[in-house]
Amino acid sequence: MVKVIASSLRKGNVVEQDGALHVVLTAENVHPGKGNSVTNVNMRRISDGVKVIGRWRTVEMVEKADVDEREYDYLYSDGEGHHFMEPENYEQLVVGDDVVGDQKAYLADGMKVYLKTFEGNAIAIELPARVTLEIVETEPVVKGQTASSSFKPATLNNGVRTMVPPHIGVGTRVVIMTADGSYVERAKD
Repeated sequence: MVKVIASSLRKGNVVEQDGALHVVLTAENVHPGKGNSVTNVNMRRISDGVKVIGRWRTVEMVEKADVDEREYDYLYSDGEGHHFMEPENYEQLVVGDDVVGDQKAYLADGMKVYLKTFEGNAIAIELPARVTLEIVETEPVVKGQTASSSFKPATLNNGVRTMVPPHIGVGTRVVIMTADGSYVERAKD
């Protein structure tokens, strides 16, 4: 365990509170106009999965656990969970939906992800920032709308809905941000 300042906590960190280990889901530093700055943290208790809210003054010291972070290859998903393989020793790790969450829609065969593990259990996953997907459903392209700043809804081949520029049609490959599902650009491949 290492003591760190509360304002340095980030998603995926593991902290000890009340004798139990928690993984940080979100951390936000709040600086009110009057009074002390505070760090609000949403956490999940590792032992039983219960979500907990932590609140510290930004200058308080918090116990942070040492977490192993390695690159894994995504293999497949089934009833057990999501299967990943460590590329150096071919060791496999099964990760549940509670850790992967909404990001499971972006998992693709062979994708390289970073898994944070604590004592052999996966506690957080980090996908590549961008993925390339294909548009399977959207409104037809309207001639003359290429310079418009408006967006239209589209469905991607992984089932996720996003907003794309009006000149993008069905069958077009686009780059999407995995954090929020937003359109970045047309794929260059």
